[in-house]
Amino acid sequence: MTEAPIDAVDVDGDDDADREVVEHERDEIREFVKGLSADDIKSGSWFTKLIAQALSSYTEKVDWQYFQERYEGVPPDAIVNQRIKMAARYAALEGGLSAGAYSAAVVATLGSLGGASPATVPAAVATLMVDVAFITRLQLRLAYDVAVLYRVPLDLSDPDDMWKLIRVAFTIKSGEAVREGVVKAVPAIVRPVIKRFYSGAVLSAGKGLPVVGKYLLQKNVIKIGIPLVGVPLAVVLNRYTTLLAGRHAQAVFRNEARVIELAEGLSKRSQHPQLMLWVAWLVIMADDKIADDEALLIRHLVRLVRDHHQVVDKQLAHLVDIDPAEVWGRLDAEPGDLSDILDVADRVATVDGPVNASEKAVISEIRDRCRRV
Repeated sequence: MTEAPIDAVDVDGDDDADREVVEHERDEIREFVKGLSADDIKSGSWFTKLIAQALSSYTEKVDWQYFQERYEGVPPDAIVNQRIKMAARYAALEGGLSAGAYSAAVVATLGSLGGASPATVPAAVATLMVDVAFITRLQLRLAYDVAVLYRVPLDLSDPDDMWKLIRVAFTIKSGEAVREGVVKAVPAIVRPVIKRFYSGAVLSAGKGLPVVGKYLLQKNVIKIGIPLVGVPLAVVLNRYTTLLAGRHAQAVFRNEARVIELAEGLSKRSQHPQLMLWVAWLVIMADDKIADDEALLIRHLVRLVRDHHQVVDKQLAHLVDIDPAEVWGRLDAEPGDLSDILDVADRVATVDGPVNASEKAVISEIRDRCRRV
């Protein structure tokens, strides 16, 4: 984004200033679209090119310290909510600028695309691509901002972290959660259209970026040719899909930040870091299932124990099945106060929700052994 949207502070915004920012952004995107061939659009390769254009210089400048300098002392939740509203406002303004150029003819033109020359891309399709690329870049950067503000580490040179950002930004494989949010988050008059947007194209292939490009284009074609009395469709879809994408990113990265915060607290307070890892893993495996939050917690606990205490447990790292007797022996052999270990067991059990019967049984045994010591 340009300097204005990065540094914007006022949630309510100034309409003229916002429009100027959006028009400047559209000019940038228009230049990007001019460089695309018809094959780039049909194959989805446009998304691969947009990723490089959208994130390279942006991520070099925008980090946690960057936001701290502009919002010093403000809790991350407040800043994230502000930026989601700002992005939704920009998305709606862009939709209004694009809406007048949309027609059902664009759908037919998409089907006839061919060749590899930028000159072969019809004007109608170029109009659609400006809108799609604008919203795509906006939502991708918004998700990145949310991760940075919650201090969730992302290494975008790592394919797994890049895919994580893409999946979160575009609510891939989370349609059910998004549709549940739709019911409460948007006015009743537009709910059917928003639901149709999210229940349309489904991303079922692997992590290839062109596949994502085709997926995003298919979803956005719904903006064309659907009558919605009294409400400009492109404005509505741009605004609410960006709002929902931002809230989805907030839910995902805020939860990860919660787990990281828990892991940091447990590691810093622990007087028995190696034993803590064994007890945490025993509690996690009590019900023979590993929830996503539990997997995230143990990963960060291992990392933080290594960083804070210089402890690396190779036996645990190579473990396939954990034997409770191994943990009981370690507990019984440890002298002194083990209240920190009992606290670990209690907190680990609740990381993924209410404590179940299997976890309660393990914690009860841990409590008895800690008290005997």
